[in-house]
Amino acid sequence: MELLVREVEAMRQQLVAWRRHLHEHPELSFQERETAAFIERELTQMGAFEISRPTETSVIARLVTGRPGRVLALRADIDALPIEEDTGLEFASKNPGVMHACGHDGHTAMLLGACKVLAAHRDELRGEIRFIFQHAEELTPGGAQELVDAGVLDGVDAVIGQHLWQGMESCRIGVRAGELMAAPDTFHIRIVGRGGHAAQPHLTVDPIAIGAQIVVSLQQLASRRVDPFEPFVLSVTKFVGGTADNVIPNEVELCGTVRTFREERRAWAAQAMEAVIRGIAEAQGASYEFRYDRGYRPVVNDPELTAFVRATLEDEFGDLVTDAEPTMGGEDFSAYQTVAPGTFFFTGIRRPDGEAYPHHHPRFDIDENALVVGCRALVALATRYLGQA
Repeated sequence: MELLVREVEAMRQQLVAWRRHLHEHPELSFQERETAAFIERELTQMGAFEISRPTETSVIARLVTGRPGRVLALRADIDALPIEEDTGLEFASKNPGVMHACGHDGHTAMLLGACKVLAAHRDELRGEIRFIFQHAEELTPGGAQELVDAGVLDGVDAVIGQHLWQGMESCRIGVRAGELMAAPDTFHIRIVGRGGHAAQPHLTVDPIAIGAQIVVSLQQLASRRVDPFEPFVLSVTKFVGGTADNVIPNEVELCGTVRTFREERRAWAAQAMEAVIRGIAEAQGASYEFRYDRGYRPVVNDPELTAFVRATLEDEFGDLVTDAEPTMGGEDFSAYQTVAPGTFFFTGIRRPDGEAYPHHHPRFDIDENALVVGCRALVALATRYLGQA
């Protein structure tokens, strides 16, 4: 293992170079053509993989040892976000309005590094490692489900993923069995009233006033209808209506998100929300449209596999390994967990001496020292899981 650690450490500049190249050339979900081509070229140069393209913008690399053993899948997401970058970095995005603001450039670099190190030690391993460079994590229905449907996880015994995490100090690793990331559902509401002159509100059915009532009442679902010890978030994030200060509009639009870990709570939320919306709209003489769209399933880590991950990483990193805090953010890694035992962990990227901008912020950046830690973690997990030949 000490040899592998030295090899990963020796790749520090390469990991940074890969990450910066990807950061400069971000691509949106389902559009990662150049990113996938870059990954395929790098893997081809390594010369040890069976490479396939199950979708137009994803890449799968199989490291087959030729000896019987287990099959482990390691996954990185490769897509970027529709954000105008404002970091001022020398390697800032060259694609206007597109930015790696969630660390996927780092995820890809770390998995490429693991590919390179593990390929050099194929003769010391058993079974197979399946490296998944996944497209479209940021946009439902998500790339993970497409890859599951394409059979990418057929025959896989376990799947492991990681996320660079601004919520943790750089180079620390967070592990947690059970619930880790929530189901990110969305909703859309349209309230149709009767517009008119703002000086004569009594002659209108004011959709803005009705919408405001709905926003307040929806918050009471979380504060008065759900056990305070149960994680549940309902956020209205968009309220659009009106064109002038003296005109009451005919309609308004509201959108937002619901986050929960429980399947039955997702079904309850859709029903309870519509009951609130219907009651308020009908009481005020308005009509409504309501759509509730289910997002990814919650990420729930397999206890046995997570115990293996924790033990392995504690042997590798000691006190740097800690308990990960659950988050109401979502992740389509959960699709893999429906077909194989899976666990997802966090690697910290927050610099202790600088301002930390959150994920999806125009100034989001990472501490690149974490790339070595994340790559080492993947290599350690793969070698321990597959064992020695």
